[in-house]
Amino acid sequence: MKTWKLVSGIISIVLSVFVVFQSMMAGLANALETNEQSSGSAGLVVAICMLCGGIVSIVSRKNNSKGTNIALIILFGLATLTGFVLAGNYSDLFVWSAWCLINAVLAFISLRKGIRN
Repeated sequence: MKTWKLVSGIISIVLSVFVVFQSMMAGLANALETNEQSSGSAGLVVAICMLCGGIVSIVSRKNNSKGTNIALIILFGLATLTGFVLAGNYSDLFVWSAWCLINAVLAFISLRKGIRN
């Protein structure tokens, strides 16, 4: 799980930059179209959670404590929930939310493996 935490942390940090820029464009499109959607703001929440989750993942890769795995589950779970519920016309948010779901599930698996050992 150490390798997974390092790789997913780096990928999450890099992807969060793309999500921020896409969210700004989606928010601008929502404002210009006046379509009352909040997908741009939801994308920013997903990007912040991905960034924080990536940092926690990298920092906690060497210790397999319950607290860090729970923090990863919460951060990536919040990003997943926000992205899937509030995606609206920002369809790429489903892809980023799926990435967060994968990370949340793997953090849960890491938590379960740590409890058994």
